[in-house]
Amino acid sequence: MLPKFPALTLALLLSATLAACGKSETPANAAATGEMIVKIGSIAPLTGPQAHLGKDNENGARLAIEDANAKGITLAGQKVRFELVSEDDQADPKTATIVAQKLVDDKVNGVIGHLNSGTSIPASRIYHDSGIPQISPSATAITYTAQNFNTTFRVMANDGQQGKALGEFAASNLSAKKIAVIDDRTAYGQGLADEFIKAAQASGAQIIAHEYTNDKAVDFTAVLTSIKGKQPDLVFFGGMDPQGVPLVKQLKALGLSAKFMMGDGGFTPKLIELAGASAEGVYASLPGVPLAQAPAGKDFTQRYEARFKQPIQQYAPYCYDAVNVMIAAMQRANSAEPAKYLPELAKTNHDGVTAKIAFDAKGDLTGGAVTLYQVQQGKWQPVLTMGGAAR
Repeated sequence: MLPKFPALTLALLLSATLAACGKSETPANAAATGEMIVKIGSIAPLTGPQAHLGKDNENGARLAIEDANAKGITLAGQKVRFELVSEDDQADPKTATIVAQKLVDDKVNGVIGHLNSGTSIPASRIYHDSGIPQISPSATAITYTAQNFNTTFRVMANDGQQGKALGEFAASNLSAKKIAVIDDRTAYGQGLADEFIKAAQASGAQIIAHEYTNDKAVDFTAVLTSIKGKQPDLVFFGGMDPQGVPLVKQLKALGLSAKFMMGDGGFTPKLIELAGASAEGVYASLPGVPLAQAPAGKDFTQRYEARFKQPIQQYAPYCYDAVNVMIAAMQRANSAEPAKYLPELAKTNHDGVTAKIAFDAKGDLTGGAVTLYQVQQGKWQPVLTMGGAAR
């Protein structure tokens, strides 16, 4: 039997439980010291199969917040204390809208996220309707910025840029003439696959199969068996690494000799760790130049690993840049009020860790580079960087 609580006590308990769901980091003495508290939301999947990526996003944002607080930034003559408000959207579109509204109700000054295109797109309308700037570090679907919301930005090349690079590389550099495509039907996976197909066909390749799965699947035997009979030169998968791992393992187990390729959703240490020997030779892409070649890349990597005691998974540098871009816009506007710094955000010209960041009229990153990688001797090695603007 459940214990009985007075109505007021039960209401207080429920309120405390809901408040604890958002991991806010306001110092207890902030108000007492007269600091202005500026809340920056961070939303990513912190539980479930993509939690390793979501935590990486959160860590990147956290490092930027800590750096900003160490600088003693002031706005309108008042010292600012930046606060990270972290929420878990579980990579689920419905949950994403719930936590997006929660951040709006919490009166955050801006949002970094979401990680996935499928969560960023529905949440973006909520932020737009409330006038809250949103910078996604990793949502690449073209639809995300095609909605023409003036609050919506991203610091990573979109699927049009990435899919084009992947398709051209597959057909021209890897000489793939017969290509089979699988996508997970998410906004990201489907969008990237569609752009890949257009570019591959334009470069002379033939798409001999286009199969579908979902972002919860683990058994791809039927799909791969169907594809095997068509003898593809290359199999492209539009999706994330939780599905990429079993997919490449089953591809190798069935004896397919085709090359295997993914977009940025597969470019993770986790894919190599879990796929083991099956990962050898796999291709993937990541927007931007290789971090080791970026002017500030080595320093960021060393500081990240020292702070969090683990390697970068994927998008942490992009989250770090997104937070810094947002804070820089606040500084130029001399205000953390969304309506006041939003115009400055659109004028961004920022030398970030991942790129020289500037936005076009839709909020897309201008001149985004894309690098192709291959797993060689158990490590991701850069093969070719395509596109990009001069720094």
